[in-house]
Amino acid sequence: MDFDYTPKVKKLQASLLEFMDLHVYPNEARFFREIAENRARGNVWTPTALIEELKPKARAAGLWNLFLPHSPRAPEGLSNLEYAPLCEIMGRVPFAAEVFNCSAPDTGNMETIARYGSEENKDAWLDPLLKGEIRSAFLMTEPEVASSDATNVQCRIERDGDDYVINGLKWWSSGAGDPRCAVYIVMGKTDPEAGRHEQQSMILVPANSPGVSIIRPLSVFGYDDAPHGHMEVRLTNVRVPASNLLLGEGRGFEIAQGRLGPGRIHHCMRSIGIAERALELMCKRLNSRVAFGKPIASQSVWKERIADARCMIEQARLLTLNAAYMMDTVGNKVAKAQIAMIKVVAPTMACQVIDWAIQAHGGGGVSDDFPLAYAYANQRTLRLADGPDEVHRDSIAKLELAKHLNIPG
Repeated sequence: MDFDYTPKVKKLQASLLEFMDLHVYPNEARFFREIAENRARGNVWTPTALIEELKPKARAAGLWNLFLPHSPRAPEGLSNLEYAPLCEIMGRVPFAAEVFNCSAPDTGNMETIARYGSEENKDAWLDPLLKGEIRSAFLMTEPEVASSDATNVQCRIERDGDDYVINGLKWWSSGAGDPRCAVYIVMGKTDPEAGRHEQQSMILVPANSPGVSIIRPLSVFGYDDAPHGHMEVRLTNVRVPASNLLLGEGRGFEIAQGRLGPGRIHHCMRSIGIAERALELMCKRLNSRVAFGKPIASQSVWKERIADARCMIEQARLLTLNAAYMMDTVGNKVAKAQIAMIKVVAPTMACQVIDWAIQAHGGGGVSDDFPLAYAYANQRTLRLADGPDEVHRDSIAKLELAKHLNIPG
């Protein structure tokens, strides 16, 4: 296996780094200031002008839809291994991925529609998503059951003539707060009597369908992530055409595995990016501050933490690149152990590195004067999103134990 970046990727890296230096880092304060101004005006669920200004610039620079495998609809698309170092760069700033049309849950939803949707579905939803004209949400998690076991999901999707009728309560529906969110992918039960993993299906639901109601936004450590948001959504007798069902009844778990593999690794790539930035901020802070008569950076405890952070980041990056390589060469199913491992390792690593960086910044570290508190909130959430650590560890252990069944020891 060769993890060296190709000339094509190195060129894109250079272009992306230049774009970040010119347009993203200088505008971080503006992004959050716009959100604060919208909040003061009474409507925080308003897209920022900054993002809309930067999207055409990113597209003109050839930095658009890089996440999606190359296809006629996405000629810019890259392999997972090619995309990894670029996604890492985007992950250094929370809002950056959207500038390049590479943010979740749109990325996973676009991949899902591209893989499992009909041509009619692709024309209606994939094309405008690829153009950045609309946004989307993914509705799987429910407040009334332990959704880490998706067989618990209770939302019903019932056939009625040429339609399906949907009833259920969802939460942590990321992206549903954005007024540009035009379509949901909803997971629910089509046949409660089928086999345990054949009960669930996925269906496309226009966000403006009668019977869809957004109950409230959910905050993460006090952050509402506006205008993106994580919403609680009720679907009451929502009727959509039967052609909106993806792949077929009972295929929801199959779709989920195809969708969540790339999504999980994208999260991990971004985790590495924010961990790198946290380490940089930590080192700059330690070099610039004096305590008890000497630079804080000279104190042995901080040298140990810096060294550990560098080792942890490099380990996570190599594990991520290996998972990406395997996804490209042998497929998501064969690479499931590698995907599970990096989903445990990367957010946990990022949480630790960011925590050290917060400590190095003292009181400033837990304030919004620095990007660290918000970064920690995001990374701590990732230890739950797309499956909690415990579920991934269980999967890894089962695969490891299976290697040694019926072998004398």
